[in-house]
Amino acid sequence: MSQVDVLPPITPIDFQSSASFPGSSGFRDTPGWGDARSQELDSLPLIHPKSDSFSVDEQEDEKIFTALPPLLRGHPEIHLRNGVMNASRMAADNKIDAEKAFFVADLSEVYRQHERWLKCLPEIEPHYAVKCNPDPYVLRLLASLGAGFDCASNGEISQVLNIGGIDPSRIIFANPCKATSFVRSAAKAGVDKMTFDNADELYKIARAHPGAKLIVRILADDSKSVCRFGIKFGAPLEVVPSLLMKARELNLDVIGVSFHVGSGCYDPTIYEDAIKRAREAFDMGLQAGYQFSLLDVGGGFEDARLEAAATVLNRAINQYFPDRSGIRLIAEPGRYYVSRAFSLATNIIARRAPMNESSSETAASNSRSDEPSVMYYINDGVYGAFNCIMFDHQEVEPYVLSLNGSFHVSGSEPLSLSSVWGPTCDSIDCVCKAVELPSALQVGDWLGFNNMGAYTICAASQFNGFELSDVIYTTSKGGEEARKALRRFAAEGYGHGAHH
Repeated sequence: MSQVDVLPPITPIDFQSSASFPGSSGFRDTPGWGDARSQELDSLPLIHPKSDSFSVDEQEDEKIFTALPPLLRGHPEIHLRNGVMNASRMAADNKIDAEKAFFVADLSEVYRQHERWLKCLPEIEPHYAVKCNPDPYVLRLLASLGAGFDCASNGEISQVLNIGGIDPSRIIFANPCKATSFVRSAAKAGVDKMTFDNADELYKIARAHPGAKLIVRILADDSKSVCRFGIKFGAPLEVVPSLLMKARELNLDVIGVSFHVGSGCYDPTIYEDAIKRAREAFDMGLQAGYQFSLLDVGGGFEDARLEAAATVLNRAINQYFPDRSGIRLIAEPGRYYVSRAFSLATNIIARRAPMNESSSETAASNSRSDEPSVMYYINDGVYGAFNCIMFDHQEVEPYVLSLNGSFHVSGSEPLSLSSVWGPTCDSIDCVCKAVELPSALQVGDWLGFNNMGAYTICAASQFNGFELSDVIYTTSKGGEEARKALRRFAAEGYGHGAHH
């Protein structure tokens, strides 16, 4: 790899031509633009920002919650492009950090996922896994829709309850191994439902929260998931009887069973075996003198596989729990709700390429080698939003958001095998090891990333002094119901407190 070459400054964003969107003849389609949601792009004009903030015309803003940013309208791609144009204007004015990366969150997508859940799994109450993305707008929207919350720490419980309007009974403290102070704090907050999978936890709860409503977490087969939890949590079935006897001895109330097939389950058939194990645990409860009233089917739900998972779950529940009167069914979906709702725009801040390169030479050399010929450095990385690559085993795919000051990318644009890197001084900060990108990409161009809502913002750090990426909120086509739910929630006096 050669030295860093000196590049000419990027040309200003082509405001006049940017109102045309990719997808028409002669332009390369952006990933995801072929779905129904993307048809909105053809009918909505690009909105030119008027100020240094990422906002649109005042009549398009809606300040629903005093402590949160305004909620905009329009397809997320419109606001991604607005942000790029605004960054270009700020850079021209020599504003500090003008090209900062930013998210666009489409709350309509969260609402649609909730409606889809209710249609596919009408008996199972969703308890959103806060750890996945504790975004303040997402929490408020789901609260306004009546969802419950899966919290794993005292901090998450406080974050949910501080919103207001959420009864503690809507929270399950779904961490089988908790600090004693957290158990005591949950008792004080009125959060009674909590999981356990070992005897030491029972002794702890007996001391700190003797009135808790306990759920025994059993070990499930998680071999079909991206992130497996069985090595850390879950009581094997052969241990459950002794745990229930210990709970009885300590005068603790065990009300049900939970399991987790692992995060990012790619084979929904595994839920059937988990339900079968849960049935056995219910029978063990009867033998121990308990009448269980709750079954928590955990998480692992994927956007692309919800219908398949629902088919397996509904069939298995009917088979193993045919008479389930008096049994409440809940689940802990996380990524399912938010993954598609968030997109990320990143700026190419540096580039390493062969000296005196030409597009034809680069393309030719690329065809002869499996090694990337160009290295691009963007202003978010694995210590920031892309920590999902390290911790959640995600594979991200960039698309060109702007090229040489234009949002148009010709389908005939030569490509080069490239690598994409984050901004820190750590060599582990690699976003994409090998990806084909237009050879004409330069410093100042922008790359976009879809499906960035799950396990991204929540674990981002400010390593090396790089700030966290901001979030712009919008509702796209069909989003009025989401806005109505938020307005009702706010009108009742909830959601106006400061968020963290």
